Amino acid sequence: MSVSDRDPVTPSAWAVERFGRHAGALTAEVPLRLAKAHAKAHAAHRAAGLKKRSPYGAALAEAVREGLADAARELGEPVRDVRGYEYAVINDHALFPFKYANRPRPLIHARLPANASPTRRRLFHAHGPQAQDGLFDVDDDLATEEYLGLHEVFEELGRSTKLVCVFFTADAENGIHVIHWGEARLEPDRTFTWLHKEQLPVAPVPLE
Repeated sequence: MSVSDRDPVTPSAWAVERFGRHAGALTAEVPLRLAKAHAKAHAAHRAAGLKKRSPYGAALAEAVREGLADAARELGEPVRDVRGYEYAVINDHALFPFKYANRPRPLIHARLPANASPTRRRLFHAHGPQAQDGLFDVDDDLATEEYLGLHEVFEELGRSTKLVCVFFTADAENGIHVIHWGEARLEPDRTFTWLHKEQLPVAPVPLE
């Protein structure tokens, strides 16, 4: 069954503004795609038979990206490749999935890892919400090449494309705990300031 064949749920006004006619379908589909991604990652975890260094986290991240990309394709929307990773872009809004904890934790505790790639940081600085005017202004003689580079948009996504964050917590045994989506600004200390956030329901894990 494709995304368009499923019954959409009633989306919020914010979702309609971001995703247009696909808002209802996405509101219903994102939890389903995360549940399916967990099922795939859990299967990889069981097959590995390891107590430590489980492949669950890496498998889940890749399965979530693939699932959201597949949902975009089924809706007839583009999927953009950025540094080897696919991002679903619906109505000029790119979905950015991120597992911020291995156990249920409030969204306020979400933090980008210290070893996060420059690509992730640049996605937020170039395509995420901007800081308040004048809050982080940098003089021309103090702006380093690295600083300026973080604010260069990814042409692959499109200059006008904005990020919509899909943040969640999960673990191999219990699956997806909680899902939030919205608009978040990455701060210098790697925490996030949410300009808008909504909690989505957690879908049941499909039978293997």
